[in-house]
Amino acid sequence: MRKQPFLDCLNDHVLLCDGAMGTMLYERGVYINRCFDELNISNFGLIKQIHLEYIQAGADIIETNTFGANRLKLSPHGFKKKVKEINYEGARIARAVAQDQVYVAGSIGPLGKPVEPFGSISQSEARSIFLEQAEGLVQGGVDLFMLETFGDINEIRQAILAIREICDKPIVAHMTFRNEGVTLMGVPAETAAISLDKWGADVIGANCGVGPQPVFDAIQRISTVTDKKISAQPNSGEPKLIDGRVIYMTSPEYYASYAKRFLRAGVSLIGGCCGTSPEHIRRVRAVIKAIRPTSERIQIQIPKKSEILEARPTSMSEKSELARKVSEGRFVVSVELVPPRGLSTKTIIKRAARLKASGVDAVNIPDGPRATARMTPMATALLIKKQIDIEVLLHYCCRDRNLLGMQSDLLGMEALNLRNILVITGDPPKLGDYPDATAVFDIDSIGLTRMVSRLNHGLDIAGNSIGRQSSFFVGVGANPAAIDFDREVDRFHQKVEAGAEFALTQPVYKTTYLQRFLERIQPVKIPILVGILPLVSYRNAEFLHNEVPGMAIPDDIRHQMSQAGSGKQGRDQGVKIARDALIAAKDMVQGVYIMLPMGRLEMALEVLEAV
Repeated sequence: MRKQPFLDCLNDHVLLCDGAMGTMLYERGVYINRCFDELNISNFGLIKQIHLEYIQAGADIIETNTFGANRLKLSPHGFKKKVKEINYEGARIARAVAQDQVYVAGSIGPLGKPVEPFGSISQSEARSIFLEQAEGLVQGGVDLFMLETFGDINEIRQAILAIREICDKPIVAHMTFRNEGVTLMGVPAETAAISLDKWGADVIGANCGVGPQPVFDAIQRISTVTDKKISAQPNSGEPKLIDGRVIYMTSPEYYASYAKRFLRAGVSLIGGCCGTSPEHIRRVRAVIKAIRPTSERIQIQIPKKSEILEARPTSMSEKSELARKVSEGRFVVSVELVPPRGLSTKTIIKRAARLKASGVDAVNIPDGPRATARMTPMATALLIKKQIDIEVLLHYCCRDRNLLGMQSDLLGMEALNLRNILVITGDPPKLGDYPDATAVFDIDSIGLTRMVSRLNHGLDIAGNSIGRQSSFFVGVGANPAAIDFDREVDRFHQKVEAGAEFALTQPVYKTTYLQRFLERIQPVKIPILVGILPLVSYRNAEFLHNEVPGMAIPDDIRHQMSQAGSGKQGRDQGVKIARDALIAAKDMVQGVYIMLPMGRLEMALEVLEAV
């Protein structure tokens, strides 16, 4: 342990806690129905690596992977009798990583079932459950306790009482507050803070919630009623629920901007909750150093993965013919061919042959576009590649498969030499032909890009070697006309950081949006293929603009289509608009991706005459 006791150190310095553990495990392929706490036993190497990454990011405190390691939450997974073992191992792993440089906090979260008077769990039973967990953590060597995400003041009191029965180690007690500054049970922040102070919490704070702003509001109110040190550990913004999958939106930069406000408000302990990562913590460390510089910290050196497990990625030029052309700076042309609804592939094969004869570099095979049921794109791509000998760019979405299924598909694609892949999140099923179909969305396009990148380094989703590296040429989507433009730019940067090597845009009709996007993503420079979708009619334009997610057709373009009328005049005007957009964008990008309007190949070929 450090020579200076935790509370003494906190009196002299602002301390930085780590970020989310569950988020990191989720991103690395641990299934959401898995017991995360049990990984202390079955995959301690993964837990150790995450601890190390947070220390490298600048954390002064790491929390044990034991947030849900109580008998009520472990019981459904069959680990009810392993409470002490899981908590002991969680503390032991963190202690071994922290050495004598970083504090170890024993993480304890709510029981998962309401305590009386709101629920059937008696207060004495709740205390007994917390006591069992705390004993394992103390035996494992924690320096302090971190009580997190409690919404019931009665429940957190039992946790404090349980810890005090066995030790006098410091307790950091967090409540979770709603936007109104009250707990989930309706207790005001001031009232909660007074109670926590009276019950013996050494540090009082707020964590999780719906992002930095509500936590900031809560700690301002807490500071008016207590002289105890204050902790602020918000999550990474308000999560967005997409078909049952929670996605956090706040960027590390925005998160760090709130760290400045926390420091100026007198917060002594800052950390992160759900959705935060080592990058969030690294940004906060920079803020702390700038505002309150301290003596130089001793860093624990983390061996580079490449020195231990990772294989050297294949160079871009060797991945595929398409990748070679892109790496050489050539302007590439790709045209979309949608897989058939039935068994016959005669039409799509003929179309692919015609595109090859027209000089097209690659055929794009979408994956269940607009959530429709069609032949698997992998089979379609393989048939085209074998019969026509043209490069295929295979779209792959996150909607229909869980993490295990995705990895299996990717391994199969590598074995079949289908190397060009466009990673997309996918449209919700309710948009398509089968609105009652379910969606998976274990991860989004950022997580899937990271998964493919790991395979390109010879590692599976759990960090195990796959024998050799895959050679995927990894593309992602981009929407220059996104309504939430800042979020689109932020997600694009995350995709590139995750391993994206090129990008395809949503259909562009005016280069104003494209130019703005290209300027904002600087200094990131990966090849961009501009998306072009000719309009067939005014009705078609209105449908795409109003009913297709991600599509935005400028008002003046829709007006032009309205003036052109229907039939051949509308079609010709749609081709002209598309050609003009392509000509204007050509010098800004490294390729074009033509989508067929209602399956009309002729219109795509007419547009391509522009290049």
